[in-house]
Amino acid sequence: MITEPPTVEQFRESVLDFIARHAEDAPPDWGPIMPPEERARGMAWQRLLHDHGFAGVHWPVEHGGRGLSEAHHRVFAEACQAAGVPSILNMVGLVLAAGAIRTFGTDAQRAEHLPPTLRGERVWCQLFSEPDAGSDLASLTTTAVLDGDRWIVNGQKVWTSGARASDWGILMARTEPDVPRHQGISFFLVDMRSSGVQTRPLRQMTGDAEFDEVFLTDVELPFDALVGERGQGWNLAMVTLTSERGHIGGAARSLERRLDRMLSAAADISAADRDRMLRLHVEGRAALHLLRRRGPDGAHPSLGKLASTRLTFDLAEFVADAQGAHAMLDGPAAAGLVAAPGAWFGGGTSQVQQNIIGERVLGLPREPRPN
Repeated sequence: MITEPPTVEQFRESVLDFIARHAEDAPPDWGPIMPPEERARGMAWQRLLHDHGFAGVHWPVEHGGRGLSEAHHRVFAEACQAAGVPSILNMVGLVLAAGAIRTFGTDAQRAEHLPPTLRGERVWCQLFSEPDAGSDLASLTTTAVLDGDRWIVNGQKVWTSGARASDWGILMARTEPDVPRHQGISFFLVDMRSSGVQTRPLRQMTGDAEFDEVFLTDVELPFDALVGERGQGWNLAMVTLTSERGHIGGAARSLERRLDRMLSAAADISAADRDRMLRLHVEGRAALHLLRRRGPDGAHPSLGKLASTRLTFDLAEFVADAQGAHAMLDGPAAAGLVAAPGAWFGGGTSQVQQNIIGERVLGLPREPRPN
């Protein structure tokens, strides 16, 4: 018997009922990146989402999802954000790795990786950035050399979110050294327990270590660890990174909560600070409208991320200033301020987003690049 899929409103009711019954047992909403120390709670929560039909809502049924629409997915994500609970275990696994495998992977790769990832049994990290290849990712030097029926990988990755808590990673490595740099990169799936993979925490200004550096020394990968065609990893990664920027830039509800918290402090600040707060609130509301619009193809994620990044820093600076000098010693205001600059870099720097907007939307000449 074939049953009709739920309408968006029917689905919304089921989501709200689920959250009402399970919110007390949920971990806090950590946004796109699961803190390494929350691995066990995060995996359990993802399994609960899966068992109740809220994992991969918009994925095709043949890939383990429910085959519902993007509108259903947005309803679920927004309801989770409003309740302060995670909508997914982590973005790298459920958005980036899964998206790459679903779009470019083989049937065998989909069968091996998608079901356990959707159930929360497989945590992923992103092995893209390097010490000398961040925003200029095409200059990466990690190599993957084909040796018979295996790949031998050597190199270093950096600013990898939660690498030490991950089971698998998506990796960009150079497979063709003698072709134009964008054309010689391939995309791989890496078991993080492989011999030769070493992770080291990176301590941040906040004192936390949510990122790691990863060293790859003679790591052996099977031939079928390659996703898509050899040498086509750059195009595959650009699709992946667009998804990341859309996810980061699309967290409108999270931004709205921060604006609401800022307004709640209005009675305890000076008239000058209230004026500054009003200006930030107007700017924030404008950013929210931008985040909820569908912009030109390929530009909307960059527009959203740039607006969100700017406002994140401005809000953190305002909160610290409004609380006075003592807030700079310790506490949430100080932590928020020293963490805020990281938003300028994660998911593509603000300068890169400005270049994308200028070149692809406004039609400006390309940014001069040194040879």
